[in-house]
Amino acid sequence: MLDPIVSLREAFPDDVLDSKVYRQTPIVTVRADKLLEVMRFLRDDLKYNLLSDLTVVDNLHLPEFNGSDARFVGVYQLRSIERDGELLQIKAPMPGGDNPAIPSVTSLWPGANWYEREAYDLFGVNYTGHPDLRRLLMPHDWVGHPLRKDQPLGGERVPFTLTWEDEEFAHLGRQIMRPLQTPEPVPSRMDTRHMVVNMGPQHPATHGVLRLIVELDGETIVAVEPDIGYLHSGFEKQGENVRYKDFTYYTDRMDYVSAMQNNLAYSLAVEKLLGVEAPPRAQAIRVIVAELQRIASHLVWLATHALDVGGTGLALLMYAFREREAILDLFEMVCGARLTTSYIQVGGVQWDLPPAFEPRLRELLAILPERFDEYERMLTDNPIWRKRLEGVGYLSAEDAIAMNVTGPMLRGSGVKYDLRKAQPYCNYDQYDFEIPCYTEGDSYARYFVRIEEMRQSRRIVEQALDNLPDGDYRLDDPKIAPPKRDLLDQSMEALIHHFKLFTEGFRPPAGEAYHGIEASKGEMGVYLVSDGGPKPYRCRVRTPSFANLQAIEIMSRGHLFSDLVTVIGSIDIVLGDVDR
Repeated sequence: MLDPIVSLREAFPDDVLDSKVYRQTPIVTVRADKLLEVMRFLRDDLKYNLLSDLTVVDNLHLPEFNGSDARFVGVYQLRSIERDGELLQIKAPMPGGDNPAIPSVTSLWPGANWYEREAYDLFGVNYTGHPDLRRLLMPHDWVGHPLRKDQPLGGERVPFTLTWEDEEFAHLGRQIMRPLQTPEPVPSRMDTRHMVVNMGPQHPATHGVLRLIVELDGETIVAVEPDIGYLHSGFEKQGENVRYKDFTYYTDRMDYVSAMQNNLAYSLAVEKLLGVEAPPRAQAIRVIVAELQRIASHLVWLATHALDVGGTGLALLMYAFREREAILDLFEMVCGARLTTSYIQVGGVQWDLPPAFEPRLRELLAILPERFDEYERMLTDNPIWRKRLEGVGYLSAEDAIAMNVTGPMLRGSGVKYDLRKAQPYCNYDQYDFEIPCYTEGDSYARYFVRIEEMRQSRRIVEQALDNLPDGDYRLDDPKIAPPKRDLLDQSMEALIHHFKLFTEGFRPPAGEAYHGIEASKGEMGVYLVSDGGPKPYRCRVRTPSFANLQAIEIMSRGHLFSDLVTVIGSIDIVLGDVDR
């Protein structure tokens, strides 16, 4: 088995500053000026070919964390697709103090473009060699970098006054009512001799919060630039200002049609940081609700994509939402909520399955195969559907990996990679299921991947239900998970633990952890840094839609403007997942 730490120390004996294995993850710290050489070696020689994530930690209040006096540290999560998603974390302390700079890795992974622009926007990091370094989420004329530790949670505090003539009120007016705000220019890489048009954010196919700047030669797409940030919620900043257990409720609002999977990714990351594991019954329940959520998410995709592309009118939307409603009924049964569930929590799940859950679920499982076949009868050989999807939005396997694409988009390009198989969590290695994979790389292939994934998810849920173990539904550790309700009437110790947990939270040991899951749209990962307190020092969420949306230009170039609707739909974006 390859040891990346040994290989790096042999290849770069003077450039590896530190190395360790923490929570089963190899972590190597390298010199910033050698970052490109190290990354090229890792990609080409050691086959860490997927850049899962790239982010920054501001060490302003935690200088000892990386054993360096650098204020900012770049953190890179690399995976090897050839070695079943094996994870390696690379860190690079950045020189420059309050004005950090580090080489861009976009020459190795073009998909690092948005990650580095995000870090420039939110931390003020200068990535030398970046092809187009400018703000990504914040307005172009915003002052400051929100994720720096010296930036307050609510941004700059503006004085409050009730007097129109007050100078402070005038200051406020200048901040929020700028009538002559300068418009953003056309992206410099676009040729203004061509027609440059906006598509969205009001366009129905961009779903209200995505603006596309499109360069057209006649009706042929020359370039596409997504303008995101319209829904930017600042979840990462918020996550660093609330206790670990309280951030679960925020995760529901990211990919807001996949709340259960958001809960799962975050809970697994915190549990990895704590060094604990949920009990077997909780693991099985997590699998059941996560796979039901995958089906529900794909149903939303199928319904809205068919509506945007055309060919079935409103019929398929009604049919797909019929099954989704049945799944949401089950979610409501287990936790009282349908959309923002907050059901999967650190240590297990919030409540055990109620007695009526299993028979209702089995009724749904019995009808789903026929319903999936029904969708295919409406679409697979539909001439409008095929004409609009086949050959449209092509993405090669090489480009998909270079752009850090994951999920159905990657598998639709012929890369058979799924974290449930590659890096099993929640005992997924004990379930018998297939990974749908198609080599055509177009929108039609991605349709087949998602249809077949729903069938495989149903298969997993049935196995989990048949083999549901007895026992606790959450960790029996009152310092991490709340004591059971009946104990509060019998034990003063349990009551004290309950009080302290809900008023103070728990405190993971100082350290760091990254955990990724196979969510409905691809890899959703959470990176946490603990300083030993009740709140994360750094809370980073790697969402699949953010990475996948970058590939839209590669997929659209050379197609007609009308094909852009198909491409957007085949990516399956949720803008809460993009903007966070």
